Amino acid sequence: MPSLKVVLYGTCWCSDCVRSKHLLQRAHVSYTEIDIEEVANAEGAMKALNGGSGKVPTILIESKHRRDILVEPSDPELKAILEAHRTEPSS
Repeated sequence: MPSLKVVLYGTCWCSDCVRSKHLLQRAHVSYTEIDIEEVANAEGAMKALNGGSGKVPTILIESKHRRDILVEPSDPELKAILEAHRTEPSS
C-alpha cells in the first residue's frame, strides 16, 4: 500500500471508534489516534477537517495522490477508501 497518513479522531467511549480502529488494525494500517476529550484543541482540529461536525470517529486518510475525510464511516465505506489508496497510481 502506498505510504498513508491515517489519523482517527475519537473518544474512548465511542463504539464506532472502536469498530473503526479494529478494522484498521485487521487491515494492518498504522494510524494515529487522537482522543478529542483528552488532547487540547483536538476537537477544534477535527471540526476544521470535517466541516464543523462533532461526530466521531472522524478519520483522515492521506497519501500522495488523494485525501479523504470520513465521518462516522461504515465498515464498507472505510474498506473502500483503503482499497482506493491501495490501488492508487505510484509515481
